[in-house]
Amino acid sequence: MTDADRTAHFLLREVTRAVGEFKLLEDGDRLAVAVSGGKDSRTMLDLLLRHRAKVPYDYDLLAVHADPSQAGLPDLRLELEPWFQSRAVDYRFVPLDLPPDEPLPLDCFRCSWLRRKTLFTTSVENGCGKIAFGHHADDAAVTTLMNLMFNGRLETMEPKVVFFDGAITVVRPLITLPEKELARYARVAGFPDRPPCPQGQASKRADIEAFLRGFGRQQEQIRTNVWRAAREAMGF
Repeated sequence: MTDADRTAHFLLREVTRAVGEFKLLEDGDRLAVAVSGGKDSRTMLDLLLRHRAKVPYDYDLLAVHADPSQAGLPDLRLELEPWFQSRAVDYRFVPLDLPPDEPLPLDCFRCSWLRRKTLFTTSVENGCGKIAFGHHADDAAVTTLMNLMFNGRLETMEPKVVFFDGAITVVRPLITLPEKELARYARVAGFPDRPPCPQGQASKRADIEAFLRGFGRQQEQIRTNVWRAAREAMGF
């Protein structure tokens, strides 16, 4: 058993628990997996492939990469295609639908909105009723603090959200896993280390991340407590 296998075995327990607790997947699902090329989305695809091989039901997986290269961001298609093929998973590369007069560079909100639009459209066109996003427990905690500090609401990312009268359901199978565990798998699996997006370093989310890092070793417990409080408030 390799280091990647051993690490995946540990992470898979959390994924399986989240899938069961929040009813994220069921027999016959066709699931689009949003793969940006970063460590979180790559780890999510690997874990879902391992999960599907172990559970007593079947679901289809389609890896979807919303290609942002026409917006001046890195083109990862040549890197990702052989990686998808090595996993024997079906995949699609879909360019962002940029209006001709779109101002560049994209800010974080606009980039995220365009990626999500691309993923939703591609999922529907390929018969996928669910989309998996690689948000983890740390993302959920930061979102909670952003909503509390800037909107005055105790809300967080939900593990499962239905859109468009049930046409698409977003699921987050990594939602209970801390980022450091995903980074550990990425290291032993040999995933490339991606530099953060320059535009993202000036966002509110980056400010909250820096705030939490200031607590040093206490930040992990703080993130856990923040997300737990939001879950209780939202009733899931």
